[in-house]
Amino acid sequence: MLEVVVLSEGTYGFGSPTGRLLIRTSRAGLGRKAGHDLTLEATRWSGEAVVVTGDPGKSSVTVTVEAGSLTVREGTGGLKPLTDADKAEIKRLLEGEGLLHTAQHPVIAFRSTSVTGTPESFEITGDLTIKGRSHPVTVHGGGDGDGMVCGWATVTQSTWGIKPYSAFLGALKLADDVRIEYAVTGLEPPPGPGQTAEQS
Repeated sequence: MLEVVVLSEGTYGFGSPTGRLLIRTSRAGLGRKAGHDLTLEATRWSGEAVVVTGDPGKSSVTVTVEAGSLTVREGTGGLKPLTDADKAEIKRLLEGEGLLHTAQHPVIAFRSTSVTGTPESFEITGDLTIKGRSHPVTVHGGGDGDGMVCGWATVTQSTWGIKPYSAFLGALKLADDVRIEYAVTGLEPPPGPGQTAEQS
């Protein structure tokens, strides 16, 4: 029988490489059969969770993602598999001025404004900042009883001034909504007296 792991009160650090942060896109338009549903992964990101078990509303979460670390992990569907060259081209487009413009906006950040629920099932509402614009997002999540915390959120790209990628004169385009999924297994417990938490 597995021991149920419940977060106790304190401050926890998390991020890569012990956590995974994925972005999943889907296709729209008449040409969707020719494109791919993409899975992108942020390879450099970190966060901090302050857990107040007696008063969840005082809990907080912050996450910072290096925008240039987004990497194409998988492309499903489409008429042919994605090549390494295709993945490199998608990354170049993603980092360009038309999408994330990582040269000018190297960081994507999330800062919670309210937390409800329990460590086993929670909702976090906060401000997500992309390309210098901040808008509210609700993150859903919970613990699986075996030490993993995971969940998801939906982000509408155009809200942050990101124009969904399109091709073939607009016949193939990415849907405006993308799904963000996370799974964290390497939560660092609160540091003891005189110690500092190690950075992920």
